[in-house]
Amino acid sequence: MVIASAPGGGTDIVARLLAHKLSESWRQQVVPDNRAGGGGVIATDITAKAAPDGHTLLVQSSGITYGPALYAKLPYDVQRDIAPVSLIASQAFVLTVHAAVAASSVTELIRFAKAKPGQVRFGSGGVSGASHLGGELFRTSAGVDIVHVPYKGTGPAMAALLSGEIHMLIAGVATVLPHAKLGKVRALGVTGAGRISSMPDIPTVAESGLPGYRFDVWYGLFAPGRLSDALGVRINADVDRILREPETRQQFAAAGVEPAGGSVADFRQYVAAEMVKWTKVIREAGIRAD
Repeated sequence: MVIASAPGGGTDIVARLLAHKLSESWRQQVVPDNRAGGGGVIATDITAKAAPDGHTLLVQSSGITYGPALYAKLPYDVQRDIAPVSLIASQAFVLTVHAAVAASSVTELIRFAKAKPGQVRFGSGGVSGASHLGGELFRTSAGVDIVHVPYKGTGPAMAALLSGEIHMLIAGVATVLPHAKLGKVRALGVTGAGRISSMPDIPTVAESGLPGYRFDVWYGLFAPGRLSDALGVRINADVDRILREPETRQQFAAAGVEPAGGSVADFRQYVAAEMVKWTKVIREAGIRAD
């Protein structure tokens, strides 16, 4: 199981939990192999060039759908050389503002930003990262003129929000929740499709003033592109069963992620739709990773 991240990140945690469960199910050791670097390109390229026999699988985040728009040239074609197998899990992010920002809803934030074109600053953990792209999707969806300020990680970006250096930040629940509870920042909306158990009173961004907005960081299982349909369906069925187990759901919840699941066909359609969405956002924002 090739993992497109360093040890300890969300992709790695999800992959190792799944690898352990699949080892038990298949009675065959599934070996996690971290191949970080290049925004997931290194791990994805290894998988694209592997034999399509089910013995090489890839766990990659939603960043796999950003690559074709971010990089001028990739050593593989995502649509041809990589086969979506299963949507494993997703992680909710939260649109958050500094406590002094005069907005208690997304509608009010949009109004605030439109009254101050070019003056509202949104932070991120780095160019082309999840928080950056979530902010760019907000900018284009709301039609507001806001300025991106990248930092070297989500931690420094949150520190900038707490100090008032930036006005808004889209970050993971675990990053936002402690500061929101203390009233140092104001959580305006969950970026995913529904509310979350850890912040049940916070509406989605779509509910709070921006219909149609949805930003999920998700984790998926992929295989070499020539994997047979029959083998893909078989692996998907095993993963789906594991994701429904109470123990798995508890382990994922402890890691701050929501188990997903669904058919191979559903995941293929989802990946294709995500590529279309992020290609549009990235090109309109003029973001390049190389």
